[in-house]
Amino acid sequence: CAKVFASADTFVEQEIALDEELTAELAGMGVEIGSIYEASSASGELLGYVLESTTTEGYGGNIVLYMGVTLDGTLNDISILEIDETPGLGALAPEVLGPQFSNKKVDSFVYTKTGATAENEIDVISGATKTTRAITNAVNGGLKVVQSMIGGDSNE
Repeated sequence: CAKVFASADTFVEQEIALDEELTAELAGMGVEIGSIYEASSASGELLGYVLESTTTEGYGGNIVLYMGVTLDGTLNDISILEIDETPGLGALAPEVLGPQFSNKKVDSFVYTKTGATAENEIDVISGATKTTRAITNAVNGGLKVVQSMIGGDSNE
């Protein structure tokens, strides 16, 4: 939690029930949300959330990541916890993709093969488009959950 939400001092796991529509949308993306934590300051002020997001669509199977999102919707960072992708290709995701998501405030991300030129674009890992798509979906799924929790609506 601290890696993806460095400004928080405490993390408290929450029991959050996602509505059926959001759960179905996430399932359609191949995304499952696991643990959700409130990230708070030392004084107890809620700063945002840390979510565990799993994609079932990786080339080598499930990819599990944690992501920290502030109350204004900024994605602090992601940390890939489990990945079993092709060595030298998809396995490079933590080093190649991870930093591209850091400190971005967007409703959702898209991946591109032609070079990212916008805040919401992520450069695909050459030869690992499936891995890139899976991780982008996992992050987008987590963003949708946080948007629903803080009252945001992306209307996409």
